[in-house]
Order: sequence, then structure tokens, then C-alpha cells
Amino acid sequence: MSDAAREDLLAIFRAALAAVDAERAVRAALVSQGAALAIAGRPVADGARLVVAAAGKAAAAMAAGIEAVAAERVADGIVVTKDGHGPAPARCRLREAGHPVPDARGEAAARELLALAAATRPDDVFVVLLSGGASALLACPLPGLSQGDLAATTRLLLASGADIGELNAVRKHLVEVAGGRLARAARARRIEVLVVSDVLGDRLDVIGSGPCAPDPSSFADALAVVDRRGLREALPARVRAELEAGAAGARAESPKPGDPAFARVRTTVVASLRDALAAAGAAARARGLHAIELGGALRGEARAVGRRLAALARAARATRKTCLVAGGETTVTLRGSGRGGRSQELALAAALELAGARGITLLAAGTDGGDGPTDAAGAFADGGSAARGAARGVDAARALAANGSHDFFCAEGGVLRTGPTRTNVTDLVLVHLQPAGGAPAQRANALFPNPSESV
Repeated sequence: MSDAAREDLLAIFRAALAAVDAERAVRAALVSQGAALAIAGRPVADGARLVVAAAGKAAAAMAAGIEAVAAERVADGIVVTKDGHGPAPARCRLREAGHPVPDARGEAAARELLALAAATRPDDVFVVLLSGGASALLACPLPGLSQGDLAATTRLLLASGADIGELNAVRKHLVEVAGGRLARAARARRIEVLVVSDVLGDRLDVIGSGPCAPDPSSFADALAVVDRRGLREALPARVRAELEAGAAGARAESPKPGDPAFARVRTTVVASLRDALAAAGAAARARGLHAIELGGALRGEARAVGRRLAALARAARATRKTCLVAGGETTVTLRGSGRGGRSQELALAAALELAGARGITLLAAGTDGGDGPTDAAGAFADGGSAARGAARGVDAARALAANGSHDFFCAEGGVLRTGPTRTNVTDLVLVHLQPAGGAPAQRANALFPNPSESV
């Protein structure tokens, strides 16, 4: 693996992360001049209290941004985040909970958040800070369901390769906070939602399962997801009964577009994948690379996307030093018992496709610093990855078949660890191409002409 290529990719990745730093993004959305305060350009009345509800992997950083600008205007607040994703804010209560599989701590924190919303005064400004991971962290089951039901359902959906839209369509019909119910619970006449988006297209009903957004999905849609993934009979009995009863019209639906609860809600996306991709392209150019930006269209099975990106890189051999920049969120269908995550699985599939190739290095990593149930953010791969793995006793093809990408890269040496990054805007994939003659780098655009299409 080229040390220079790896250095370039790390610098570009870090620049992308800096552009979507959650604390900085929230600070930029607030303006304070003397006693005057505005949120996303909308003035806050003199004397109005801010009550903060923050949830997600970037929740603590976002709360720090509010506290840095609004200071004593923050009267109360609760921050719910993944273990180790602090530090604790100064004026809000910190709660840690399980992710991606929900646990009892998340249920308790969600109930606290609902109580906080219900205790707001009409003249308060209820500030909701939302980032990726909030869905699992606020998994408070609807009456008749248990935390174990939610955990088992989540595991089944994750193992089936369900994407975030599918996963959250089901959650919104099983969870107390999701699908607009937090907004409905609040008494404040003004709700400001600031979002760090981890969803392609920044769909407000999907980010964090849309606690303050109208839910266009139905029980029937949730049941269709379950059936599409072949999970109906595997679901916990109470979950299956709940979804079937809802689809038959025997349960109240989540709040829908037009519900008066949402007339009070104003939502601003303060950071997203688009910002990270733009910063990555700029950083690549600053380091003397020709940047080809493929957009935020990565989706589908991680191993299939990895193979396609590697094939694209081989076909796009550059006449000058080049960086392909892409992002999105892939999925993994569990087939084996190995450890890994979607970025590492993408990189491992790419490593197999690149075997023997020279001058191509790929980095796939989650912007939150986590990749599946591992301590890695992602991994580097190049034409020598498979051979290095074999020399150290691990077979790349067998590891991929077993979903063992993390085990492979730990042995091979390509694993990337960053720790929590204070943000979460899905995943980045960066491909470094050394000049090697052949077809010009513009060939990549010919193979992938529409960045809105999935790779």
C-alpha cells in the first residue's frame, strides 16, 4: 500500500469531517448579539427559555454548540447519545444508551425526553437536536410491546440487509417517540429542529425516525418491509400482531402530514453528506489531485458496491494523480459469523476486485467513526490487500463470505480507527489513482454519468 496515497486519503477524509463537525454546524446556525438570539435566522423572543432535546451520535457535540452560543438561555435539556460519544454538556443531562440494538437505557431516556417535551411551557422554544443513531437510542416501545421485542426486531432487520428507510418505517410503528410523536407531546408553541443528516436526500421523516416530522408511511408499509425481507414469521409474536392489527385499521396511525402539531415545527439541516463531499473534493484539489466527484449515491449491498467502484477505478486509470469522491450508505446481509461493518465489507470486496492492480488505493469509512459492531471507522484497500492477508494467514474471499471484513483487515493491516468523530453524515469512499497512462480519468464520468444514480 502506498504510504503517500494513504496520507492523501486520510487528509481528505479529515477535511471532510471538519466540514461537518456537529458543534461547529450548530454554532453557525445560531446568532447571538447582546440579549438578542436567533436560531436559523428566526429571532427568539426576549426572555424565552430554550429547552433542549438532543439525540443521536452527534448529540453531545450539538448540545455543546447550543450552550456555547445561548449559554444561560438554555433552561433545561436532555442529551441521549451512544456510549462513549460525550463529553457531557454543561447545562443538559447526559444519557447514554445502546446502539444499533436498543436497550433499556434508551427506553428510559426516551420516556425522559417525552416528559421533558410535555413539561415545556407555551412560551418556551423547544430545541430538538437530531443526528444519526437517534432511532435506536430512543427506542421506547408502544404499549403492549417490550424492549426485548424492539431489540429482536432490530436485529432481524439489520441482519436482513434492510436499509435505513425500511428500518425506520417499521420503527415508526413500534416506538413512542418516532413518527412525529415527540412534536405532538410538546406544549411549546415553537419547536426548532436542527439536524445533522445521515440519510440520503435528507428525508426528515427518516432521520432519527422523524420524531418531529409527519410520517408518510403506514402500518401497511411497515408490514410490506417485513414481508419483502421475509421476516414476518420470525418477528416476535407481539410485534407481528401489532403490525397486522395496524394494517387492518385496528391501531391509531402515527401523525401524518397536515397534523396541526407540525405547524409549530421549523427544521434546518445544518450539516449533511453534501457538505462532506464538497469538502473532500476541495481537499483533494488542494493536495494537487484531480477530483472526480461521484456524488452521494452509494447504496445497496456493500460488497456489490465495492466491486463496482473497484472496477470503475481500474477502468479510469489516470493520466494525472486523481481522487474519486463518493458517499452514501450501503447495507450488509449477514451470511456468516464474522465481524465487520458496511465500510469494511465494501473495502474487502474492492480488495478482491483490485487484486494485482497497481496505483489504486481505496478508503471506505463511516463519518461517525464507527463501522458496524467494531471499533473501526473503516478500512484501506489496494491491489496488494488480498496477498498481504494471505501472507498473514487470512483469506480475503473466505473472510468476505463470512462477513469477516474486520477480522481480515485487523490481520492485513488496513483497518482505520478514528474513535467517535462528533458527527454522522453516512459514509465516504475515496479512491486514489496514481498516474499510469491508459484511458484518461474522465473515463470515470463516462462509466458513471449521473451522480444521482446508485453505484
